[in-house]
Amino acid sequence: MSGEQRPATVRDAALDVLREYGLTTVFANPGSTEVAFLTDLPGDIDFVLALHEGSVVGMATGWALARRRPALVQLHTTAGLGNAVGALATARANRAPLVVLVGQQDRRHLALEPFLTGRLRGLAGDYPVWTEEPAVPQEVPGAIARAHHEAEQGKGPAIVVVPQGDWAEPAAGDRPRSAAERVVRSAAADPAAVEGLARLLDEATAPALVVGAGADGEEEWAALTALAERLGTPVYQESFGARAGFPQDHPLFAGFLPADRPRLREALSGHDALLAAGAPVFRQYPYFDGPLVEPGTRVAVLTDDPAEAHRSPVELAVLAPLAPAVRLLADRVRPRAAEPAPAPPAPAAEQQVYGPEGLRPAHVLAALAARIDPDTVLVEETPSSRPDLHRLVPARRPMGFLSAAMGGLGFALPAATGLRMAAPDRPVVAVVGDGSSLYQVQALWSAARYGAGVCFLVLSNNRYAIMDRLADARGGKPPWPDFSQVSLSALARGLGCPARTAATAEELDAALDEIVPTLRDRTEPILLDVAVDSNADIAFRP
Repeated sequence: MSGEQRPATVRDAALDVLREYGLTTVFANPGSTEVAFLTDLPGDIDFVLALHEGSVVGMATGWALARRRPALVQLHTTAGLGNAVGALATARANRAPLVVLVGQQDRRHLALEPFLTGRLRGLAGDYPVWTEEPAVPQEVPGAIARAHHEAEQGKGPAIVVVPQGDWAEPAAGDRPRSAAERVVRSAAADPAAVEGLARLLDEATAPALVVGAGADGEEEWAALTALAERLGTPVYQESFGARAGFPQDHPLFAGFLPADRPRLREALSGHDALLAAGAPVFRQYPYFDGPLVEPGTRVAVLTDDPAEAHRSPVELAVLAPLAPAVRLLADRVRPRAAEPAPAPPAPAAEQQVYGPEGLRPAHVLAALAARIDPDTVLVEETPSSRPDLHRLVPARRPMGFLSAAMGGLGFALPAATGLRMAAPDRPVVAVVGDGSSLYQVQALWSAARYGAGVCFLVLSNNRYAIMDRLADARGGKPPWPDFSQVSLSALARGLGCPARTAATAEELDAALDEIVPTLRDRTEPILLDVAVDSNADIAFRP
């Protein structure tokens, strides 16, 4: 057999598919069922290690959102997929396309349920947009191609379960056709589709726009800005918005919608027509009785997400590519004189620097806002300070703000790492509470190992401040203790990530003056652990 070419395997064919679709960076925390695929990866396939599956998926989510195309994830059978479910739910809610390969025991003895056999279909619930368990090994490459299309079209994680022995099996002569070779989507919306929206807006006395994560892009921002300026109407950001759908320093930006029905009705009571573009109608927490809007207010939604269109309680839902549809709509509505938006005050330095026990979070955020470049991506996971952050650090560029759409903690550290790796030309700052950071602190190791120059700004109050406030609101005493013994800076250094601390305004200013100018070019992460007042007023209102 000397000199003869080795027959192509399923792994060879799968690697060709990965190259074809640009899936050449694999985010993983490996297990034994994945060794056959991962060992001796070719030089053009990059491997990125994370120390927990939540970090694996979080990094891939940041990468996919920054590059606006699917990222590749490898998970380890039941344990790996189970650990990653929360992060997969977040990826789905954040519209992050992921191709997820999940390892499985060798199919030749699956019937005996050997050690590491996973009952994987359905383990992630309804969060994957598509799941496939190929019937024979030769279907694996085609299933991966199909998963790429499903992730891209469905804007979420698509799963392919691959038994470990499949990789060494001989490939089929031709890849089974389980996905189209090319997907063509309409470049422009149907003009007739937006006529109903135009009529609804034209017939209104005081319309308004509501934008969300689905509008976070250069074309979408430009189109929505043109529409808002033609209508002269205020633009609100959806509550719990994971990404900015409009420039938040624009004169027509009216701020963030409240998170409960009574305050939502009050905020929108001056408008007789609402168009949600790239946003659901409407995300709320917690539940209160009553309608979402005042009686008589007409509501419509324009989205490219079928599920969002179908579940929205609206008069009219239009499912179309967002930017082209908004451009058509702007051409059809009648122009109006602009009315001043009820926008919050412009960001300014906070005069009250200290609370009873240290720096106020709002002062820390104002100090950051005064220094960062408008092109900075801010990744947020600080629930108790989020309203202050929105008020003081507006998103001024597309992809300028990123948060976990699902609401679960453990997103910011890995997502910021993956985002910086995918977009090394954008400065990235993750503003994280100390409690939030502990859910995926392992991601700091990956940031250091792979040269992701993120500034992780940790607001340390040594407790779950938001949970304490919610318990207080119920008139009860929380049973959980604080965790003042935990040092985030020490944990960071132990994971290979440089760290600094700040407890005074002078120390904070010195650290930010040194760190912020380096953010665009730095290849080493830095954690800045800032002690903040544990008794400061919590800005969050559920």
